[in-house]
Amino acid sequence: MMTEEKSKERAVAVVSEPLPDTEELPQGGAMKVVRGWRDRLGRLLEKNRNDSQERLQALLTAALTDNAANQEMDKWLLSYEQGDQNKRLTMLSELALARREQVLSGQQGALFFRRLYARADSLHPLVRLRADILAAMKERPELQELDKELKPLLISWFDVGMLQLRPITWDSPASLLEKLIEYEAVHEINSWSELKHRLTGTRRCYAYFHPRMADIPLIFVEIALTQNMADSVQHLLDPEGSDTDLSKARCANFYSISNTQAGLRGISFGNFLLKRVIDALMKDYPQLKTFVTLSPIPGFTRWLEKQDGDSLQEYLTDKTEKRLAAGDPDSGRKWLIRISTAVQERNEAIERIALRFASAYLMSMRNDQLVDSVARFHLGNGARIERLNWAADCSPKGMQQSCGMMVNYLYELDQLDANMQALAAGKPKSRLTSRWL
Repeated sequence: MMTEEKSKERAVAVVSEPLPDTEELPQGGAMKVVRGWRDRLGRLLEKNRNDSQERLQALLTAALTDNAANQEMDKWLLSYEQGDQNKRLTMLSELALARREQVLSGQQGALFFRRLYARADSLHPLVRLRADILAAMKERPELQELDKELKPLLISWFDVGMLQLRPITWDSPASLLEKLIEYEAVHEINSWSELKHRLTGTRRCYAYFHPRMADIPLIFVEIALTQNMADSVQHLLDPEGSDTDLSKARCANFYSISNTQAGLRGISFGNFLLKRVIDALMKDYPQLKTFVTLSPIPGFTRWLEKQDGDSLQEYLTDKTEKRLAAGDPDSGRKWLIRISTAVQERNEAIERIALRFASAYLMSMRNDQLVDSVARFHLGNGARIERLNWAADCSPKGMQQSCGMMVNYLYELDQLDANMQALAAGKPKSRLTSRWL
């Protein structure tokens, strides 16, 4: 097999070889020289391509104990990690092409990724590789076959039994604290003082780690221990806000859950995280009685904007409002503007209507699943919708996604299984039905 270095030398030699002075050639000779030069270059490039495919075939089929193939994998991984985005995607497409040319069984088809798992120092290269695959699958559908082989392996390698639950405190290494700032996906952390507020006093943070990615939290949850159920995230996040006496805390509020790795999308362990954190909190703080989230409603404004007046009429009690909504295809967008304005004006009549709309949205199902992704996550873990909160997140992000409203999901440990069964039957559990609809 031609080595990569020799192949590159030959390519450089051909490309850098000067063309003859075609002005001195007989008529038609110049074009023949040019065509001959291009043919030589084309044959060499095709040879290089064949060599590359031959190396990939070895990575796809050679035994895990094959030393030559393992050394080739080391080179492939180094080239992949040093490459820019275009280079990495090209390498993935070449891998997909080589995979397609083989008739491989299930175990054989995953051999490439098993070899990479065995050769890499950590699982991070595989997670990053899948993130690249997921980001490019729409434009490069050939990568779908790679994901079908890699995802099941990641599910087994990130089995919840292998994950370690650890608290993150203000005394944790600075490199780890920096990752909290980087990966926070729900409520942005803008300074070290904000981060300190989230990790000290009555604030807690827990994360899942994998032994082969020990310095990277895979998912983390931030908690506020308070006397009562929280109804405003601004209050929880305010570093200058008053803090609860820890001895009086009776409620654990989960106000931010962040997945950190795009390459682990679709591999869920968030439900296990919450249940394990509840167990840890009950052990350390036996006075806690209530475990609840303060969660965003990320799809509410998009949903409301698409509603016509006829679909909204059942949530309106005022006769004039019902008449105005009837037959109006733009009613949802108009209500969106009115609700956003009412947050600033403290209009209680609009507030009641907005809460009814939000309740209807949270209970909405499509294809036997809740429409809202956050509701789907928490109710799928056995929680129930407990309370809607008006003007709970008036940040630009909160206003944009839900007109400032947030929702509490309650976790009652002895009701989790029953709530999941109700959801499976198409009857999500909620305390809002009688109050708002």
